[in-house]
Amino acid sequence: MYRTHNCGELRTSDINQTVTLTGWVQKSRDKGFVTWVDLRDRYGITQLIFDADRTNKNLMESAKKLGREFVIQVNGTVIERASKNSNIPTGDIEILVSDLTILNSSKLPPFTIEDETDGGEELRMKYRYLDIRRNSVKNNLIFRHKVTQEVRAYLSLKDFIEVETPYLIKSTPEGARDFVVPSRMNEGQFYALPQSPQTFKQLLMVGGMDKYFQIVKCFRDEDLRADRQPEFTQIDCEMAFVEQEDILETFEGLTKHLLKVINGVEINSFPRLTYDEAMKIYGNDKPDIRFDMKFGELNAVTQHKEFKVFNNSELVVGIAVPGGNNYSRKDIDNLIDWVKRPQIGASGMVYVRCNEDGSYKSSVDKFFDQDDFAKWAKLTSAKEGDLICILSGKKNEVRAQLSALRMELAERLNLRDPKEFAPLWITDFPLLEWDSEAKCYHAMHHPFTAPKSNQIALLDTNPASVKANAYDLVLNGNEIGGGSIRIHDKNTQALMLKHLGFSEDEAKEQFGFLMNAFEYGAPPHGGIAFGLDRLVAILGGQETIRDFIAFPKNNSGRDVMIDAPAPIDKEQLDELGLKTK
Repeated sequence: MYRTHNCGELRTSDINQTVTLTGWVQKSRDKGFVTWVDLRDRYGITQLIFDADRTNKNLMESAKKLGREFVIQVNGTVIERASKNSNIPTGDIEILVSDLTILNSSKLPPFTIEDETDGGEELRMKYRYLDIRRNSVKNNLIFRHKVTQEVRAYLSLKDFIEVETPYLIKSTPEGARDFVVPSRMNEGQFYALPQSPQTFKQLLMVGGMDKYFQIVKCFRDEDLRADRQPEFTQIDCEMAFVEQEDILETFEGLTKHLLKVINGVEINSFPRLTYDEAMKIYGNDKPDIRFDMKFGELNAVTQHKEFKVFNNSELVVGIAVPGGNNYSRKDIDNLIDWVKRPQIGASGMVYVRCNEDGSYKSSVDKFFDQDDFAKWAKLTSAKEGDLICILSGKKNEVRAQLSALRMELAERLNLRDPKEFAPLWITDFPLLEWDSEAKCYHAMHHPFTAPKSNQIALLDTNPASVKANAYDLVLNGNEIGGGSIRIHDKNTQALMLKHLGFSEDEAKEQFGFLMNAFEYGAPPHGGIAFGLDRLVAILGGQETIRDFIAFPKNNSGRDVMIDAPAPIDKEQLDELGLKTK
C-alpha cells in the first residue's frame, strides 16, 4: 500500500496514529538539528518533521538531501504541531517520520510550483504537467469536472440520452475550415474532424432518440484569436417534437441549476432581446447587461446644425458614462486615443460633460447649445455628473466601435463583477448574411437552421429580410450557447441550400444523406450547443478558457509541450498517397 491517507485529510483526531503518506516535496526547511518538509498531493499539504532527538542519523541525512518535487513515501506518527498553521486544514498536526523512501527524484523545476509562480505563460504551457500541480490550475480542472458532472446529472434527469457520434466524418461546407484526415485505405480521399455533431444529432432525432446530449470535442481550422482553441468542447443537445419555447425553457433550467449548485446564485430573470434590438441598444449580439450604458441614437437631434461630421454620418450614437464628469481632460484624451486605435477604427469622439448644476460643457460647444445637449442627455439617459461619449459614421462600424468603448469603460469602472451573473437570450437572428467578396449569401448559423415559418416565401423575393428560428444564450457578455429549430423536410432544406449557392447536384453530393433521411418521417426538432470551455471559465469567475483546459494550445494553435503540429516522415506521406513539396 503506497498510502493510508492523503495529504489533506489528517487532523488532531488522528494524533498518535501511524500513517503512510506519498506525494511531492513542496519545500523543505533545514535548521541543522531539525528539518521540516511540506509534502503535497492533489488533496493538500502535510508537514513532515525530522529532528535529531527522535530521528536516526541516516534518516536525517536523507531528509536533508530532498529536493523540490521529489516523489517520496513516508511512514510516521501523527503528532501535534508546535507552531500551528491556520492557513491549511492540516495545520494543527505534523508527521514525525520514521521511514523515508524516495520513489523518484526530480530535476529543479523551470518555475516555482506555487500559487504565485515566477513562470511566464509560454514556459508554463511547455511544462504543463508541472503547471497542473499548482493549486490554481488543479482547482480549475476539478471545477470543470464538477460542472460536467452536474450537466450530465441534470440532463439525465430530464430524460436526455448521451450518445457518442463519430469523429471521422465527411467534410461539408458548414462554416469554418475543416481539419482533414487522409485515408490510407482510400487513397486520395479524406475524412474531416467534426466542427460539431450537427447532422448526426439531427439523424438521431429521425431515429427516434428524442432527447440527446453529448459532451463532445469539436474542431475548427480557423484563424485563432487570443482566447480561441482549434479544438474545443461542446455540451451538444437536441430535442424532437419541440418549438423554440420548449428549448429555451429547458436550457434556462440547466443554466439556473448550474449557477445555483456551482456558484450558490439564484437567477430567475432571463430577459430576451431580438438581434435587431441588441444591435441597436448595445451594438453587438452578445451584450453584457450587468451594467447600463445603453446606446442613444442621436441623428434627429444632432444633424440640424452646421457640424459636418454629424451631418455626413449614417449614424450618430452615444452612451452615458456614470460619474464620467470626474474625468480630467487627460482622461478624456486617453479615451479619444483609445477609440482611434486601428483595432477600433473610430476617427474621433465627441464628448459632453453633464455638470452638477444642470449645465453642459462639450467639445462641440460652438456648434450646439444647451438645449441640444439636454436632448442628447435625455436620449442617452445621462444624469448630472455623467459624461456623454458620442461616435458617428457608418451604421455597422460605429455600433461596433461604441460597443468596444462601452466594454472598455466598464472595465475601467469595475462594472464587470465576475461574481454577478446576468444571462439573456438573443433571438430572431438574420437567416442569411451577404458575403460582399464572394457575392453570395452564407448561413449566419448553419445551413440546417429553419427560417421563421411565416417568412419562407421571402427567400425567393427578399432573402436578406428573412429571420432565423435561432437563439443564443449570453452570459456576462459572452455567448455561452447557441442553437435553432432545424429544417426537418427535404423541400425546405433544398430551398435553403439553393439560396446558399448549391446546385441540385452539389446539394445531393454534400447533404443527400440528410435530405434522404427527412423522407422517412423526420420529426420537428431543434437544439442548442453550449461552449463548455467558455461556460466553465465564466462560472469560475474568469474569461480565459485556457486556464480550464488540461492541455491547451497557444495563440498560434501550437501545443508547445509536445511540439505539435509537426512534420511527418516521407514514408508516412507516401503511404497516405500525399506528396511533399
